[in-house]
Amino acid sequence: MNKYNNKAYLYMLPALALLALFVFYPFVQTIIRSLYATDNMGANTLFIGFKNYSDLLSSPSFWNSLKVTMIYVVIVVIIGVLIGFSTALLCRVSFPAIRLFSTAYSLPIAIASSGMALVFKVMLNQSVGILNVILKTNVNWLADPNWALISVGILTAWLNSGMNFLYFSSGLAGIDDSLYEAASIDGANNWNQFRHVTLPSVRPIMFFVVVTNIINAFQSFGQIKLLTQGGPGEATNVIVHDVYKNAFMNYRYGYASAESVVLFFIVMILTIIAFRSNGDNNAGK
Repeated sequence: MNKYNNKAYLYMLPALALLALFVFYPFVQTIIRSLYATDNMGANTLFIGFKNYSDLLSSPSFWNSLKVTMIYVVIVVIIGVLIGFSTALLCRVSFPAIRLFSTAYSLPIAIASSGMALVFKVMLNQSVGILNVILKTNVNWLADPNWALISVGILTAWLNSGMNFLYFSSGLAGIDDSLYEAASIDGANNWNQFRHVTLPSVRPIMFFVVVTNIINAFQSFGQIKLLTQGGPGEATNVIVHDVYKNAFMNYRYGYASAESVVLFFIVMILTIIAFRSNGDNNAGK
């Protein structure tokens, strides 16, 4: 048995080596750099302990970034999950051109976020944008502090919806039709079948999709950089963009590293809470 276990570890070595090189080592270096003052090239120059962390936690800009990020994550997760789940439900019903609709709903997977951001920028343009033409409005969607974060959040949610659609389609396809037949015989209408058969059956997939969407939303950067650059003001300055700004515009690499570490622990804590909540719900059943 030990011989087979050793072989299994040998097969894992290439993957572990890649993880160590591209994930664990950079993360450890980020933690170390967060304890130093750095020069403009990012080299550690002076050990200052937790001063970067104390400066970060006393910075109004950081707390604003945290608030903006939380709002952004809520927008992205709720809209992205709703679009993915709704389109998967629509494609569960057989009708002509179902394959065409399925392809259209999963299309966001194949679109680069940077390319779609540029298209979205034209669509939301105050002068020539199609959204203002359709709604007969004159809103500068990306320069208005009240709409900029919502606009970027909706774009990100739509980009995530393609993968969500595939996950939910897979989950819905795994539901045994006999469950619906039994519910129908018992007199359950469509709403009760959805509530008591569909939702409980896709709950594990729903949990997975929500957690992955939360993590992805916290890591969003490209579309925000291209569309708003964190503006107007700091209306869309999410934590990842703030890390970029502090590191590559203000050359505060130690401070940006501390912010990255704090972001990591925020995401980790939220993920643990989500897993604990899901475990408690399963235990309650």
